[in-house]
This record gives sequence, C-alpha cells and structure tokens, in this order.
Amino acid sequence: MKKFLITFFALIIGCSTFAEDLISTDAKLEYNRGVDLYKIGQYDRSMASFRRAIELDPNYIDAYYNLGSILEYLNQEDAALAVFKQIIVRKPEDYESVYKAANLSNKLGQPDKAKTYLSLIPPESTVYTKAQQLANSLGTDMQTLKAASKPQNDGELDLTNGIYNNIPSPTGITADSLGNVYVACFSDNMIYKITPDGRRIIFLKDSRINGPIALVSDSSGNIYISNYNSDNVLKVTSSGAVSVLIGNISKPYGLFISKGLLYVSSQGSNSVLRYKL
Repeated sequence: MKKFLITFFALIIGCSTFAEDLISTDAKLEYNRGVDLYKIGQYDRSMASFRRAIELDPNYIDAYYNLGSILEYLNQEDAALAVFKQIIVRKPEDYESVYKAANLSNKLGQPDKAKTYLSLIPPESTVYTKAQQLANSLGTDMQTLKAASKPQNDGELDLTNGIYNNIPSPTGITADSLGNVYVACFSDNMIYKITPDGRRIIFLKDSRINGPIALVSDSSGNIYISNYNSDNVLKVTSSGAVSVLIGNISKPYGLFISKGLLYVSSQGSNSVLRYKL
C-alpha cells in the first residue's frame, strides 16, 4: 500500500482494517490518485478521490485517515472529527485516530468528549505521551481518566437481571464464546457489540448491511445476518470481513444453525432454505 506522509503534522497512516488483497482494485486506484493530487496541492480533488475510494470500499481505513487529515489541516474540525469517528467505529484499536478525535473534540469546545476518547488509549500506545499532554491541558491526567472509565464490575460478566437502553430498533441477537453479545439494529443498518463488562460499541457499520433482522453465530466465531431489505444473507468473519453468503432469497428473516447447516426462513417465498456451511 502506498503510504501517505502529511508533512504539515508529520504523521503517517497505518495499515488498513482488513488485508490489502481484500481492498478492490478500483478503490486502490482512487486512493493512489488522491495521494498524487495531494502532492501537487490539489486538496479538494484529493479529498474527492479519497471519498470515492471509501464509497468503493467502506472499510478503507487509509482513505478515511488521509481524508480526515486534510480536513484537519484545512481547519474543518467538525468534518475531520466525523471522519476519524468512522475509523474508530471500524478499528477501535487505531489509537492515532482516537487521539485525533480527542484533540479535535477539545478544539471544538467539547472537553468531556475529549476526555472520553483519551480514556480509551492504553499506555503501550505510541500516542500515549501526546495523550498525556492533552489530558494535562484539560486539567487531568491519563491515570485519572482511566480510573474514571473503568467498569464497576471490573470486567466480570454481570449475571443479574438488567437492561441495555438506547439501542435503536433492535432486532436479532447472538453471542460468541467470549460472552460478547451482538445486536442487530434494523433502522441504523449496524450491529452493536455489548461486552461482558457492559460496554456497548459499534461492531459493524457497512454499506452492505440493509435492514438486518436475525443474527446467528457458529463455533468458528463467524456471524450471519439476515439482510431483509437486500434479500440476502451476509457472513461476517471473526476478523470483520463482510461478504454475501446467500443471494436472491426473498425477505430473509429467521436464522438457525445446526450440525453445519444454516436454516433461513424466507418471508417473501413462504419457505425455509437449508444451506451447508
């Protein structure tokens, strides 16, 4: 992958969320065009190319990063912050982007949000020193922010009755072997992840998700989604790669796995499909 050095603030973007060979050729061409346009000072055209790369591959982290960095340089803080948030959704461990979100939030007069982002950065991160400096400018330090954000149950699974509020249009639910719970959100076209300690994060936001209904997971950690509005079933691997597993199934609804077979109820055809995994 062609790396992109932004000389204004000396930062280099990291690796993408998914493997290089999973990024489409057309997306790579737009990305490289964006880099070339940036080098000759054509910032608007460069950003347009990065946006086209993202349209072609919604998980192209490098394209998001370069787009956000140019917006930041042009003092378009709101737009830049929105872009870095998209990276964090797709790759929470990209702490350079987390730091940038914190710094931009501070510039926008949102110190509490800045502190929340800073609390996500671990000591071993390469941006931890910068994060500590930003925390100090906010009248606190990273240790205090970490302590304040630590779940009360210290990461242990809560086995009591309870409720998770403010999840938009929840539909299907599944879980993995580590105790993480996944919830489909029909109207927002995304999948939430609720960790055993109660943290709720966006697990997957992808342009191919369109009206998710049911979720089911297999023993290998793959998750399957009945994609009601697109008439297909998606497969999400444990690494986060998304693909269409079954196409042309009218209004898929319920999902069930047994003995290596995936069963899908089709509301549009009044039938149940059996598919060998």
